[in-house]
Amino acid sequence: MKVLVIGGSGFLGRAVVEEALARGHEVTTFNRGRSGADVPGVEAVRGDRESPADLERLAEGRKWDYVVDTSGYVPRVVGASARALTGHAGTYAFISTISALAGFPAEPAGDDAELWPCAPDAGPEDGNYGVLKAGCERAVEQGFDGDVLIVQPGIILGPYEDVARLPWWLTRIARGGKVLAPGEPDEPLQFVDARDLAIFTLDQAERGGNGRFVVTGPVGQTTYGEWLQACKDATGSDAEFVWVGSEFLIEQGAGAFVELPLWPGPPSPENTHFWTVPTDRAQAAGLRIRPVAETVRDTWAWLREIPEQERNFGKRTTHGIAPEKEEAILAAWAARSA
Repeated sequence: MKVLVIGGSGFLGRAVVEEALARGHEVTTFNRGRSGADVPGVEAVRGDRESPADLERLAEGRKWDYVVDTSGYVPRVVGASARALTGHAGTYAFISTISALAGFPAEPAGDDAELWPCAPDAGPEDGNYGVLKAGCERAVEQGFDGDVLIVQPGIILGPYEDVARLPWWLTRIARGGKVLAPGEPDEPLQFVDARDLAIFTLDQAERGGNGRFVVTGPVGQTTYGEWLQACKDATGSDAEFVWVGSEFLIEQGAGAFVELPLWPGPPSPENTHFWTVPTDRAQAAGLRIRPVAETVRDTWAWLREIPEQERNFGKRTTHGIAPEKEEAILAAWAARSA
């Protein structure tokens, strides 16, 4: 098949490209060439999706079986891409997010859950990440005259992760010593490996047809304790986890998700359904999730080849707690427990 990937050089886009090439497909990527090197074997078309002239140049004289859009964040920009590619591909697969679901995680997620209100021509100033992604979904559905596949992933981890959640934990745990572990070790965790997400998306796109799927690991996939232990096993570290209560962490000013990646903070009505996302439709359609240890091990194999001082991959936010703050919280916790 002929496949166009909008993006294609970073994290998820790279996983999609590598999987498509492994299937023997002809792959075109369209990006500005700023996020990373092209995967060998692709036809790389340089351009900015915000430029009508670049989109016209991309589409001119080319046709694909399907498009996978891994880098759409602004509805009016995504809509322009969808319209420009109408007639040049049979299916448009858009990678959205579970954050596009209105009310989540205070309210349950689901394949047919209501989206946040957001117009398909909204600009970057018209909402946050999840709200704008909802508008992007509408932009594709209204702008592309063909089959539309919407994939709404939860947390995405794996090799080449550019958000620095798992890479930060691996780097910290590899250093060893006492490691601040947030909350309780039996707290649940759900995520999808970028490679499994790529496989699922390509499988669905190749079948054609319209559809919407929430994609993440199964409910009960793992726990925070098992996940951190997998990081310790992969790195061969002598780290000692010190589990610090969630309420105490809030008292100490520890930041959920950013300072302590994938820790959502103390249980509250606002995050009730964070780790109980059903994926029945995706599983019935063929979603397969690899073992947690494999994701962690493969991410460490990639990460360990990168000098530690170059491992800040966060595009917008620097993840991870400062060493001095971690030490201070651990000391305060020890004093409280004495």
